Amino acid sequence: MPRTPSTEPKYRRRKQWSLAISLGLVLLLVFVIGYVYYQREVLGNRDYDGEGNGKVVLVRVEEGDTVDGLVPQLLDDDVVGSRTAMINAAEDYEKSGKNRGVEAGYYALQQKMSAASAMSALTDDNRRLGVVDVSNGLTLDDTAVVGGETRTGILTMIADNSCREGLTDGLEDCVTVDDLRSAIADTDPAQLGVPDWAVQQVTDRGNDPRRIEGLISPGVHLFDPTADAQEIIRQLVTSSTQVYEGTGLTEAAGTVGLAPYDMLTAASLVEREAPAGDFDKVARVILNRLNEGQKLQFDSTVNYGLDSQEVATTDDDRKRETPWNTYAMDGLPHTPIASPGIDAVKAIEHPADGDWLYFVTVDKDGTTVFNRDFGEHEKAIEDSRANGVLDSHR
Repeated sequence: MPRTPSTEPKYRRRKQWSLAISLGLVLLLVFVIGYVYYQREVLGNRDYDGEGNGKVVLVRVEEGDTVDGLVPQLLDDDVVGSRTAMINAAEDYEKSGKNRGVEAGYYALQQKMSAASAMSALTDDNRRLGVVDVSNGLTLDDTAVVGGETRTGILTMIADNSCREGLTDGLEDCVTVDDLRSAIADTDPAQLGVPDWAVQQVTDRGNDPRRIEGLISPGVHLFDPTADAQEIIRQLVTSSTQVYEGTGLTEAAGTVGLAPYDMLTAASLVEREAPAGDFDKVARVILNRLNEGQKLQFDSTVNYGLDSQEVATTDDDRKRETPWNTYAMDGLPHTPIASPGIDAVKAIEHPADGDWLYFVTVDKDGTTVFNRDFGEHEKAIEDSRANGVLDSHR
């Protein structure tokens, strides 16, 4: 039966729509296939060439991080072209037999690096920033040693690890030692992360940049190298407080009879005075002298106030009145004289049993003699001098 004129246009329009929809589906399918191919075969395996485009990116690596775990950050910052390229580079690096793995810190990389270049950068200590490894007994400031090399202090280490010339160009200016000293001197102690049990003593030191001495613990510390000086100090002091309190410092204070800050100060003396194996004995000498009202008379406390240091001190040195010289003052120094290690802190928390008031190292092997009788102590001192331990060349 022939169609009527009224139904013909409707049929034709439906056919046209059907063709349009079919064509659209075909085009969509082609697009999807092309997109999947591009993502999988092009972007999924893309690897940039060279060392990067010059735009610096700081990549943060936490303790225990793996290359696989870092890939999302590397892709988000456009450091590498694809996950596949980075994983392949990591596998090639491991097969090469190199021992240096990915360690905690901030690494100065660039955008659009080849995966191999990125892997090399992530295992390059020269590109590692924002990390300081504080050794036991280290001080905030550099220390000049008579007849020896200057010991690098914590503040210099921080400044040296805030940026690197030629690697971090384009980022914020480096934090300098002067920036750090100013931040310590001019910032409220609580804003520096100083714990409640140390705030008053730090405040009492006024604007002395050394007023947080001892509050940055030994060990590896991470900090944000793009942060300002105040924030960097806060990060280090806060993490150190957790370390010290983790030893039971505040709980042991009541048993030992010293406030937590004074225990940290005493521990710094143990760190600088005691040879290995005798920490708990030296801790007992300190407590015995304090309990009997006897001056501590430690050369390490004299040295702390000197421009140049050595084991022995002179008569003039010992007469100088400073906030730390325990020859010229009663009791403990006003601040710790170094960063005490965990063994030193635990020694003051759990001192050895004994009635000793004196000790002296008598040979270069570190043999230390403990006495209560001063006459016996003087004999030990003569042995020390005869063995060249207490010689002074100043």
